[in-house]
Amino acid sequence: MLQYEFMRYAFLASTFIAITCGVVGVYVVARSYAFLAHTLSEIGFAGAAFAVFIGIAPLWGMLLFTLLGAISVGELSMHSDQKESSISAISALFIGLGVLFLAISGSNSRYATNILFGSIIGVDRQGVTQLVILSVIVLLMILLLQRSLNFDSFDHIGATAHGIHTGFVGIVFLVAMAMSVAIGAQIVGSLLVFILLTLPSSTARYIGKTIPAMIGWSIGFALIGVWAGLYLGFITNWPVTFFIATIEVVIYLVAYMVHVIKHR
Repeated sequence: MLQYEFMRYAFLASTFIAITCGVVGVYVVARSYAFLAHTLSEIGFAGAAFAVFIGIAPLWGMLLFTLLGAISVGELSMHSDQKESSISAISALFIGLGVLFLAISGSNSRYATNILFGSIIGVDRQGVTQLVILSVIVLLMILLLQRSLNFDSFDHIGATAHGIHTGFVGIVFLVAMAMSVAIGAQIVGSLLVFILLTLPSSTARYIGKTIPAMIGWSIGFALIGVWAGLYLGFITNWPVTFFIATIEVVIYLVAYMVHVIKHR
């Protein structure tokens, strides 16, 4: 399998993406941003479609739209009394924009499918380089801010009381999450990128007792999903996204059932 260049690129890119989503996902779940991650994935779809329309790589359109969306939607979610309804309205708007951009750009349905559900086996050397660089940037952002981010994510009231600039921490994390959405979409597509940002980390919370442990388990589950998904996709010629989603759901359900049994 690894004798093929496109599979080597796929495994390298997916490894960095899984690590990034595994780390960021722990804080997404801790901060109850799962719904926001889902919304950003839909905003990312509009960004990718816009990139196709103006003739640039979908990744850069996703980055642009998710960065702008993360800040605006994040601020809205913190200051609106009806944040779920407001975010749902924004989500619907961007889905409509994405469909419009694809329609007026004249792209075929296959291109739309690649944006929505990913096409990791089509990543070339330049694409891998871009994904690795972006993943390293996100990980460095989290590392540099980790102490304050840990405090703010798991004890927001305590962080505020200790004088931590929670507003700044929140904005930086929103940027990191937006970049993670754009990066992760290269594997599972904009429609299902929230899988890698929520399921591995949600599973890790049932097992890990400390933040480092949760991050380690989250990365491990994300890597299992993408590696096994790529292998099964290669031998069956079925969509890689299907296998990644199924594997992550099965792992989560097993961990959940074990947790329930232990606490009866």
